[in-house]
Amino acid sequence: MQDMNTSKQILQMVNEALADLPYNRKPKSLYEPVEYVLSLGGKRIRPVLMLMGYNLWREQPADILMPAMGIETYHNYTLLHDDLMDHADMRRGHETVHRRWDANKAILSGDSMLVLAYQRMQQVAADKLPAVLELFTETALEIGEGQEYDMAFESRSDVTEDEYIEMIRLKTSVLLACALKIGALLADAPQADADRLYRLGEQVGLAFQLQDDLLDVYGDPAVFGKAIGGDITSNKKTYMLINAVNRANAAQRSELMTWIEATNFDRQEKVAAVTRLYDEIGIRQLCEQKINYYFDLASKTLDEVDVADERKQYLRSYMLELLHRNK
Repeated sequence: MQDMNTSKQILQMVNEALADLPYNRKPKSLYEPVEYVLSLGGKRIRPVLMLMGYNLWREQPADILMPAMGIETYHNYTLLHDDLMDHADMRRGHETVHRRWDANKAILSGDSMLVLAYQRMQQVAADKLPAVLELFTETALEIGEGQEYDMAFESRSDVTEDEYIEMIRLKTSVLLACALKIGALLADAPQADADRLYRLGEQVGLAFQLQDDLLDVYGDPAVFGKAIGGDITSNKKTYMLINAVNRANAAQRSELMTWIEATNFDRQEKVAAVTRLYDEIGIRQLCEQKINYYFDLASKTLDEVDVADERKQYLRSYMLELLHRNK
C-alpha cells in the first residue's frame, strides 16, 4: 500500500505547524489574541479533513499545510466572534478573548484573524488559487448566514426541523465540506470526486452538530469539558427542543412551555425537568437515529469516491472516531 497518514499523524502535523506560525507584525498586541486562540487546542477537525482529503490522491499532506492553517485560523476566528456575541466567558477551559482583553480587542483581533486566514489559504499553486478562493469565500458567506439564522431563531418559537437542519448545515457543515473539497482540489482529484467529498463533509458535519446537541444534554460533564444542559437553560432551538415541542402530548407540552417561558428558575431543576421530558418523549433515540442517518449517508458517499478502498481506510476510521466521540 502507498504511504498514507493516520488521523493521529496528521493531527500532530497540524498542531506542530500551528505552533510554528510566526507572528512578527506590529503592534504585537493586535496579534497576541490570535496566537492565544490558536494555542488553546481543539479537535482540529477541519485541517485534518483537508489533509486527509488530499492524502486520498497524494502522498505528502504536509505539502498543503498552509491552506490547512488557513481553514483552522478561519474556524477559530468565527469562535472568537461567536463568544463575543454569546457573552461567553470560557472556551476550552480558558478565558475568551473579550474576557481576557476586552470587546474592542476581540473585534479588531478577530478581523485581523479573518485576513490572516485568507493570507494562509491563498498559499497554494497559482493554477489552484481561483477555485480555492471561490469555494472558501462562498463558504465564509454561508457561515455568516448560518450564524444570522441561529441568532434569529432565539426570538422565534416556530422554528421547524428543516429550518434547523439548514441552519446547522450553513453554520457547521459547509466548513467541513469546504476543507475536504479543497484537499481534493489541491490533489488534482477528478471534479466528481471533489464534489463527493464536499457532500461527505456536509453529511459528517450534520451528524457532528446533532451529536453536539445530544452531548449537551446527555454527555458526561467530566469528559464533555463543560456543564451539561447549557442549551436547555438558554432555550436554544436545537433538534431536540424543536422535536420535543412538536411531539409532546398536551401535558408534556404545557410543562415544557412553562420551563421555556420561566424567567427565574433553578438551573439544575430546569435541566433535570426538561431532560426527563426528553426521556418521556423519546428525543434521545430520535436524535441518535438522525445522527446515524447522516453518518450512513456519509459512509455511502465515501464508498462512491473513485479511489482504492485501502486509500480510504484512515478517513473512514476518522469518521468513526467523530461518530463515537463523547466530547
